[in-house]
Amino acid sequence: MTKPVGAYRPIVRAGDWLVVSGQIGLKEGKLVSGGFDDQLEQAIDNLESLLTGEGSSLAQVVKTTVLLRHMGDYDVLNEVWSERFGAEPPARAAFAVSELPLHALVEVEAWAYTGP
Repeated sequence: MTKPVGAYRPIVRAGDWLVVSGQIGLKEGKLVSGGFDDQLEQAIDNLESLLTGEGSSLAQVVKTTVLLRHMGDYDVLNEVWSERFGAEPPARAAFAVSELPLHALVEVEAWAYTGP
């Protein structure tokens, strides 16, 4: 099990479900350099790493929520999403927010089904 950090739990198992808390583009404790696409790629890498640690994968993700700092990044979101999730991506909600932790440009949360 991934240990909580304060009140934040990165991933929680609930029966056949894995619920992944919002991931931002952190690597080694700092936001990755570059722009929106770099932060999104890293956020998905972090999501994938948490899932892998629980014996799951991106292929088992069925629902995601994406928080964007700027809706102007929506087209780039779709491009990266297609590359990372393939022809059958999970259901997704995406919306803009006024601010994200550490001034990140994007945050991704996910639900993965691990059952039969």
